[in-house]
Amino acid sequence: TTVAATMIAAHLAGISVFATGGIGGVHKGAETSFDISADLDELARTPVIVVSAGAKAILDIAKTLEVLETRGVPVVGFGTNVMPAFWSRQSPYPVPLRLDEPQAIAAFFRTRQELGLDGGMLVANPVPAASEIPAEEMAQHIETAQRMADEKGVSGKAVTPFLLATILELTAGRSLVTNIALVENNARLAAQIAAALAIR
Repeated sequence: TTVAATMIAAHLAGISVFATGGIGGVHKGAETSFDISADLDELARTPVIVVSAGAKAILDIAKTLEVLETRGVPVVGFGTNVMPAFWSRQSPYPVPLRLDEPQAIAAFFRTRQELGLDGGMLVANPVPAASEIPAEEMAQHIETAQRMADEKGVSGKAVTPFLLATILELTAGRSLVTNIALVENNARLAAQIAAALAIR
């Protein structure tokens, strides 16, 4: 399921935090295509913490952060001052807020609830250094995959699966290995936040 659908299901089930790989966001060229993921609107209205390795690096991260700010969604960097870029730990974009402990994230979420503020939180958790693919290398693969998508006329919901599959080929499978590592890392942090939320 998408992050948006998972947030809805989690909230209905009484689950306050979950882990994913990367959220959807604003696609490159959205100023003409208007291709923006429903994940961003769901983060603005559903009170669930989403732990991810940032927005998928195939997206326009700057515009994604801008939309999240406009929607009033807190974006918290876990132990980092910059927004991670999915397969890479670094991007040119600072995170609005940094917290270094799962307990601090849980306290922040609980405070928002006590204040009656709507919506969820995005926790940006960088992929472990040993598993990352450097941002400079990934930028070249993403550019190549995007060019191939444009040449083939790929559009709409087909864009993300096409880009991810193409990048898998271009990296000779390394992107999948990194993807698995970052999901495991996110699940670990989400479990720690959930445990902290359970302590009153």
